[in-house]
Amino acid sequence: MTTAAVSTVDTEAGPFSVVAAPDGAVLASGWTADPGELHPLIHTSIRPAELTTRADLGEVTKAVLAYHEGDLAAVDGIPVRQRGGEFMEAAWRALRTVPAGHPVSYAEYAALAGRPAAVRAAATACARNPAALFVPCHRVLRTGGGLGGFRWGPVVKRWLLDHERG
Repeated sequence: MTTAAVSTVDTEAGPFSVVAAPDGAVLASGWTADPGELHPLIHTSIRPAELTTRADLGEVTKAVLAYHEGDLAAVDGIPVRQRGGEFMEAAWRALRTVPAGHPVSYAEYAALAGRPAAVRAAATACARNPAALFVPCHRVLRTGGGLGGFRWGPVVKRWLLDHERG
């Protein structure tokens, strides 16, 4: 892929940027006003050579805004394209099954990803997830309920969890 589109919108949790492939699949996303931060997160096998800024990414932008306005399922149907090892890709797919408002522990997440003993590998999958929100790594907590890490910071993670809890 040579070119992808990027857009940034303001949300209650802060500026949110998305890099999307020409077919609308999300390649990377996160709470940043600098979409350049997202480009290196995309696996080299699918990383676009250049990014074109657009004001709106159609269905992707609509879904992001709807989610932040309270439609927690709005992002669920948006396609995501991610590359990593076999377990990493399985773990990212598993994250998309964790419902809003029902966070899981890293141990539960490892089990959902098919490898219950691979808790550290599951945590690594969260840390390397380039498509935040669409692949909801914010829904994974430490055993006992602690926030754990989040690329976009604990304030954003707490906001997301509170937003989803209603």
